Amino acid sequence: MSNRRDSEKIYDELIRRVKKIRNIGEAEEVLRWDQQVMMPEGGTPARSRQLSTLSTVRHDLLTDEEVGKLIEDIDKEELSDEKRAVLREISREYKRATRLPTELVEDISKTSSEAFSKWVESKDRNDFSIFAPLLTDLVELKKKYAEHIDPDSPPYQVLFEDYEPYLSLDVAQETLKELRDGLVPFLEEIKDFGDTPSSDIFERDYSETDQERFIRSILEDFQFEWNHARLDTAPHPFTAGTPFDVRITTRFGDNFLDSLLSTIHEFGHASYTLGLPQEEYGTPLGESRGLTFHESQSRLWENHIGRSRPFWEYILPKARDSFSLLDVSAEELYGAVNRVQESNLIRVEADELTYHMHIVLRFEIENDLFRGNLEVEEIPGVWNEKMEKYLAVRPEKDSEGCLQDVHWSHGMFGYFPIYSLGSVLAAQIFDVMKDDFKGIERKIRDGEFGEVRGWLTEKIHRHGKRFTTDELIRRITCGELATDNFLDYIKNKYGDVYNI
Repeated sequence: MSNRRDSEKIYDELIRRVKKIRNIGEAEEVLRWDQQVMMPEGGTPARSRQLSTLSTVRHDLLTDEEVGKLIEDIDKEELSDEKRAVLREISREYKRATRLPTELVEDISKTSSEAFSKWVESKDRNDFSIFAPLLTDLVELKKKYAEHIDPDSPPYQVLFEDYEPYLSLDVAQETLKELRDGLVPFLEEIKDFGDTPSSDIFERDYSETDQERFIRSILEDFQFEWNHARLDTAPHPFTAGTPFDVRITTRFGDNFLDSLLSTIHEFGHASYTLGLPQEEYGTPLGESRGLTFHESQSRLWENHIGRSRPFWEYILPKARDSFSLLDVSAEELYGAVNRVQESNLIRVEADELTYHMHIVLRFEIENDLFRGNLEVEEIPGVWNEKMEKYLAVRPEKDSEGCLQDVHWSHGMFGYFPIYSLGSVLAAQIFDVMKDDFKGIERKIRDGEFGEVRGWLTEKIHRHGKRFTTDELIRRITCGELATDNFLDYIKNKYGDVYNI
């Protein structure tokens, strides 16, 4: 505790510095968005240097000794609960950052920028060897990263903590095991005894122009704030931004359903970002709690709303107007959107059941990579074997296999388990919402989504990082993260869809 300076003044100086660091980070994010959406292909050499420079400047500012002194000099007992929460998050970030050499941070940023363009080329040419050298470099750089941060922990655990610091990797592993054990037998039951709905409705020829017009109309009904947001296309859909400026991307293709659900998924992310308190921008209170909660919001909108019967009753008149679907009923649409795609190769196009087998596959590959049990060159073969084992389908080309996701090109190892954790949490949150909000199905059927967004903002978004992940889960659900709600939801819903 300092005898020279008042803790509130020290805190204010710390926040001033943190806001400067955050602004540089947000500028990096805009450049990364531009690289994936707008930048010409030849811009990579300059962009990787720009990103590397910003990353280095941000790291140097965060690891400045004065930041550490400010943290140490603050008497926590003199702060409010909210300010103590802010200090907790800044301290954690500072401790991890000070263990990393500036050169390593620069190398990771530069390599990931170069790797993205190689991933795009590799996927377009269906040639993993183009991407493999840079992926190898990223794996080695991330091993060094983990070693610097915590040499006593397994590298993959350290990397997972970048995305979810308050739920352990053991929790993620147990969650995936419970999902696998609960879903695989149910999938077999569906396959053996279920009445399979048709999905031909979504495989008709819908122009990209009509798809985009329709999707924008849905976003209008979701009360998407166009003065603070925009929609673009990218090779792999993602969301980036701040409470003042959020960017979502999607892609349009042969299957209109994939474009629609992908956009709804990204809207869930955007809704969270836009629901953060603008007055706290630049501090942890103006940032999302973490990626488990972020994914819970995207999966809730995509699945519990976007795949629900009331939603397709609401959407039918709009679909008839946009696509002349005069011969289709809402029940047929609902069945088609919830058909289990047993032979699907692509994670982002997967149904709610098989989706988690895609996550298990990636989780196992990443674990083996960072334990030294798998070389990068072996990934395509191992990937295909695991696809056959878990999903009974084998990719014929790597663009539909190990090259389908963008995450590894960004060095995002340890991220994939978050998708399943988010799905599980989404089911828990939605059950609480239904109890609190008795008219939710009617609201969805009528296309009135403002109260849904308001409830989520009140319960989750407005808190920023005030609470840890486990604390916020308990505040909402009065319990811990658990798979029971999700598995009950899946079995009830798909038992109905498949008449079993």
